[in-house]
Amino acid sequence: MAKKTSLRDFQAYLAGRLKTAALGKGGASWLGIQAGEDSWLVDLSDSGEIVQAPQLTSVPLARPWFAGIANIRGNLHAVTDFSLFCGGQPTPQNASTRLLLVGVKHGSNAALLVSRMLGLKNPEDFTPAPAGGKLPGWAAASYTDRQGKVWHKLSVRDLLVDQDFMNIGA
Repeated sequence: MAKKTSLRDFQAYLAGRLKTAALGKGGASWLGIQAGEDSWLVDLSDSGEIVQAPQLTSVPLARPWFAGIANIRGNLHAVTDFSLFCGGQPTPQNASTRLLLVGVKHGSNAALLVSRMLGLKNPEDFTPAPAGGKLPGWAAASYTDRQGKVWHKLSVRDLLVDQDFMNIGA
């Protein structure tokens, strides 16, 4: 009889394969995400699991960008509307909306609500760009892709220790 594999084990296996494949092709890979009108890059090693956005439970007296709490397989995750947190428009809940579970690796059940996933990106396809405007410390750098589109690099570790990000009270 075939061995049964849980969905979590299967996702962990796939994540491991993606990281191994990325390292075998000359270095790290980035995950592209869209938050509102902005495109962001996250180190694949820093990104967590990606899930379709579930029903969120609102939290009273929280800041507008705090989207609520999500139950992901029995674990509660604090969900931040990343576009709204960055000063953009609220993220619409539709079929493309995803949660990026960013905090698990760092001991925090934090998740970012994003407009859509843009797939794996090769760092060799990007060139450093001057930062347009004042970026927060967790926006590590800006890059331009081959089509001239500007991307911002998210430092998950710096975001998770940012006092504004951690203070959800209104």
